[in-house]
Amino acid sequence: MSKVLLSTALVVFLSVSLKAQDTVRLVHKEYTTVFSKSLKYPVLVEWWVTKQKVSCANPIPRKDKFQPDPLLAAETNLEMDYKGSGTDRGHMAPAADNQCSENIAMIECFYFSNMAPQYHSLNAGDWKTLETNTRDLAKAQDSIKVWCGSIGATKKIGKVSIPTKCWKVIYIKKTKEWRAYIFNNDTSKPNGLADNKVKVQDVEKLTNFKFKID
Repeated sequence: MSKVLLSTALVVFLSVSLKAQDTVRLVHKEYTTVFSKSLKYPVLVEWWVTKQKVSCANPIPRKDKFQPDPLLAAETNLEMDYKGSGTDRGHMAPAADNQCSENIAMIECFYFSNMAPQYHSLNAGDWKTLETNTRDLAKAQDSIKVWCGSIGATKKIGKVSIPTKCWKVIYIKKTKEWRAYIFNNDTSKPNGLADNKVKVQDVEKLTNFKFKID
């Protein structure tokens, strides 16, 4: 899947807020992440959600084994930074998207290179709702391309910055439809996906990424 990720989408990283040497692209079985060594969270994660990946009869149990990414072990050794922080270890590529893949995919999605500190109201609220909706879309429409990430810093929890916003862009291959969302990462109550839906161009302006399907 990693070759598909790289060949089917072109994401041009143009951020002026991050120096090029600050970010590291890490390719795993089912997702690719661009991790910021200064912010200590991924600024971009991309993957495909397909009907086959989310519709198996015997899904792999969720592992809940958070750990450093062996491709960037020192920079992602962040377990102690999250403890007692008041934030969740928020998956970018969710565990439930990998329950029909090989066991290695479930293990890799718990690397800290795939995590950003999210307040629980977001992680268990609108962010989770969008994850579920995306899997439902994949079951109905098959291939869904997803990009997501975080931006900004409100404060530090140890070495890790808490992002101000989390965002997601979705492309539905069958219908060629694009959807985009920007969420505030705070303790406010979930207000629904409709109130956070934006244009893809809004995410591009916020992040300085460009999203394209070849």
